[in-house]
Parts: sequence; structure tokens; C-alpha cells
Amino acid sequence: MRTVAIHRNAYDEAVLRNALRSPVTESNEVVALFEYLRRLDLPAGDFAIFGSGPLIVRQWICGTNDLDVICRGDAWRKACETGTVSHDERYDLSLASHCNGRVTFGTRWAIGNFNIDALIDTAEMIDGLPFVRLAHVIEYKRIRNSAKDQLHLAQCEQGAPD
Repeated sequence: MRTVAIHRNAYDEAVLRNALRSPVTESNEVVALFEYLRRLDLPAGDFAIFGSGPLIVRQWICGTNDLDVICRGDAWRKACETGTVSHDERYDLSLASHCNGRVTFGTRWAIGNFNIDALIDTAEMIDGLPFVRLAHVIEYKRIRNSAKDQLHLAQCEQGAPD
């Protein structure tokens, strides 16, 4: 893996600016991040949005200013070629960051013991992007169990269809 020069961040920011049609707000910034992912044109079947992304796209929680993406194969290679690669010592994993860290790609999930291939293979398509299934998101949030995760779990209970 290699670390790409900083000029890639200028490209990332230009794509984000073009994706925004109005002044930056919490909600349209996350829309711009989803659009950024679409424009990366990653290989279908090699990535999925995890973390809070599946809750955000359903509008069960407010959008955050970042997205976490699990990937493999050609999607991982492209994420590394077009982003900034780093190593997270705390969890001993490699990450590829885009948009000044607002979109982060990894080949495994740091918390819990998740089978990344299964998460990607069973992802559901929403608005043209693959999202990890809610059951897995809920499992992760229960394991992590931060104050934010507890709020998200409460929203899942309220937002889940009957």
C-alpha cells in the first residue's frame, strides 16, 4: 500500500462541493458523501456502508459528517489508490481515507468479530449503494455500547417497521 499525495484531497473537496446544491448543512453534507461514494464507481459486490450509515439512509438518525465503508478486492485497491492510506495502531488495521477522513475504507471492522465477506455479500441496495443489513448494525452497536450507540439502538426500536 502507498500513501497518495495531498493533492487528492483537493479533488475530494471539489467533488463534495459539486455534490452540494445548497449551503452546507448536516443533512446535505451526508448526502454529498453518499454522492461521493457513487462517483468513486467502486466495483459492485466489493463494498458496503457500515457503522451508522444504514441508519442515516433510512433517516432513523441524523446524518453525521462521516461514513464508514467495509471493502475487499478491487474496491479496496481503488480506495487505496485514490485515498490516503494509514495504519490504526489501536486496532491494528489499515484504512484508506477520503474527503479529509470523512469517508473511511477498511477491510475489516475494528469492533466485534464480523465476517466482512458475509456483511458485503448480504448487503442491501438503497438508492444505488450497498448498506450492511440492520441486524448486523444493531449487533455492532450493542457490542460497542457507547452513549451514542445506545441512542441509535433506541431509534432502531422506534424506527423499525412493524
